[in-house]
Amino acid sequence: MQKPIITTIAFDADDTLWRNEDVFLSTQQTFVQMLEPYHSREYILERLNEVQIENLSNFGYGIKGFTLSMIETAIVLTEGRITGYEIHEIIQLAKQMLAAPIELLPGVEALLKSLKGKCQLMVITKGDLLDQEGKLARSELSDYFDWYEVVSNKNTPTYQKLFESLQVEPSELLMIGNSMRSDILPVMEAGAHALHVPYHTTWSHEQVSEAELAQYPDISAVSSAEQVEDWIRKHFTLIGEVDS
Repeated sequence: MQKPIITTIAFDADDTLWRNEDVFLSTQQTFVQMLEPYHSREYILERLNEVQIENLSNFGYGIKGFTLSMIETAIVLTEGRITGYEIHEIIQLAKQMLAAPIELLPGVEALLKSLKGKCQLMVITKGDLLDQEGKLARSELSDYFDWYEVVSNKNTPTYQKLFESLQVEPSELLMIGNSMRSDILPVMEAGAHALHVPYHTTWSHEQVSEAELAQYPDISAVSSAEQVEDWIRKHFTLIGEVDS
């Protein structure tokens, strides 16, 4: 049986190409320590997570929205007793996050180097445009990609509109990412292929239930970027190798 042809491979960025959630977790730990005189660690984390999710429709994803959620949580949990100096400390934490060095995940650059020229390569990521563009620049991976798209959310309509605007046939596109909710399920709903490469930690908002996963029995996964190319060659033919 002839393998399907892939013309485009799209990658998620955060926690697929480079480490990202660890930066949030480290900042979150410092934030919790700041508020522990007022509440338990568990309660602070629970409330911060609730505020983040509540604020997504207002501030979107990314460091800026996370920072505003930390400030709001601090004001609420201290009943307004948080000082201006402490709020300034939260803002400084955000600036440190924005300037954090980029740590590529193992095997990522070798994978991109091998795939370059064999199909179109792109990044589809969500979050703040300035932050995401800055991370791509610091990663030194930009030359591998033909397109770089930052979207406000990753759902099925977003992918459908993106594929249409780029004139990419969904059946000829493979999306690679770490988030089931953002990178895998909506891509499959949009008619494209998807490969799950889990990261060691995932924000609870990005996780999906067993019931949701049960609706997609054919999800493919590998454990690292180093296994991606072998998986691709087993299941697909890359457009640049059709005549080779």
